[in-house]
Amino acid sequence: MAPSATETVTVPSRPVEHSQVKLTSNTGPYKELAPIGYEKEAEEQGKDGFQAAKYRNYLPTWGNEKYPPLQLFEHHDPGLDADKNFPELLAKGVTTNDLTPTIGTEVTGVQLSTLSPAGKDQLARFVAERKVVAFRSQDFADLPINEALDYGRYFGRLHIHPTSGAPEGYPEVHLVHRGAGDKTAEAFFQTRTSSVAWHSDVSYELQPPGTTFLYILDVPETGGDTLFANQVEAYNRLSEGFKERLHGLKATHSGIEQVDASRGKGGAVRREPVVSEHPIVRTHPVTGEKALYVNPQFTRKIVGYKQEESDALLKFLYDHIAFGADFHARVKWAAKTVVVWDNRVTLHSALVDWKSGQRRHLARIAPQAEAPVETPYKA
Repeated sequence: MAPSATETVTVPSRPVEHSQVKLTSNTGPYKELAPIGYEKEAEEQGKDGFQAAKYRNYLPTWGNEKYPPLQLFEHHDPGLDADKNFPELLAKGVTTNDLTPTIGTEVTGVQLSTLSPAGKDQLARFVAERKVVAFRSQDFADLPINEALDYGRYFGRLHIHPTSGAPEGYPEVHLVHRGAGDKTAEAFFQTRTSSVAWHSDVSYELQPPGTTFLYILDVPETGGDTLFANQVEAYNRLSEGFKERLHGLKATHSGIEQVDASRGKGGAVRREPVVSEHPIVRTHPVTGEKALYVNPQFTRKIVGYKQEESDALLKFLYDHIAFGADFHARVKWAAKTVVVWDNRVTLHSALVDWKSGQRRHLARIAPQAEAPVETPYKA
């Protein structure tokens, strides 16, 4: 039975032995689509009508460095210390435009790189409340990479992705890069109808990222937007009986397939994969909001359920999230944009819809947060 409203227990995440995990074939297209190389001349010097990459210091490398398993650490969310009136982040002259009532805001008139510690606390809180925030006219990409990383460290221990490309010497930066002239998407769409693949970044980690930064380096003429889904609102839309049934359930999240796919392509494997059990409903430490915490990229099976039972329930949740356009936001990229989202309470998906051969280049800094925790159901 699900815990009652009077119970005070929490359901924490925990690591799982690989042998206990039944792998499934529900991995989506996003990770399969990521290239592990590019034409160096086209990126560094320009070629065939394409300009050189604007930020060549951010071009990806795939080294052979190896890292030990991640260890648990104590995380204190900066948003807990924030002034809820946001006097620095939303000072006089700063303008905001909500993309939808429940998720997404565009902000202009504040420079993230100049925020004081108090301002960074406000940033964490504001992003937790609005779920995803696009800051325009930012200088973040022009900072020395080590300064950008120091900024990210304020929000938690920086995650090193096990397989993605990174600027040489800076493995904490995850690069989203499709070089000029790259046409691998054409082959991809010969066997797929859509590039949409909802996920929460590296949810297989015992302590997945929280306040996450993604900033544009090169943007296509049009397209390449990012979709976001509000997992808090997705939870709130469910009936009380259904919400109560979900409480107390946990699901496995696996990084095995992602690492195996990279290894099979000759890509990087910086750290051996992990599998973790996380509650299906998690509670945000700052807002106290409850959110669904499953995604079709990395969630594999509900603990204690038979396979058919797990598949049926997870499919319902995935469809509920994917079809919930009234709790989605679509962020359009433009030069000098930094998008900050709370990875604990959102899913997102890149859209591979831009003109074939154009460059799309972004950098992500992903501070880890607390291990997901569920608090008791309350009607």
